[in-house]
Amino acid sequence: MIYERPWGSYEVLLDEPKYKVKRLVIEEDQSISLQYHNKREEHWVVVSGTGSYILGYATGSLFPGKSLIVPIKTIHRITAEERLTIIETQIGNCVEEDIVRLDDKYKRRV
Repeated sequence: MIYERPWGSYEVLLDEPKYKVKRLVIEEDQSISLQYHNKREEHWVVVSGTGSYILGYATGSLFPGKSLIVPIKTIHRITAEERLTIIETQIGNCVEEDIVRLDDKYKRRV
């Protein structure tokens, strides 16, 4: 099943008790909210497209082959320059409700 979001979409590829694997597609010039998670870490691998990220106090570029680890409680955001596809592996308590939004350009709850 594909879940539509204002920034693009995601699909759950694997959902196990302590980990989950998703395909995120972030459309050109869109971004996920500035957020963190209390109960899970995330591992990102960019498979197509380009963009940028915020990870704690660091910023950088995203491109095919780039991988990052997002520790628990670390502020992060992804912004696509062109359509960006990321494989995200979550480890821990992997529930959608574990998103703490600090800023959201789509006016979702922060």
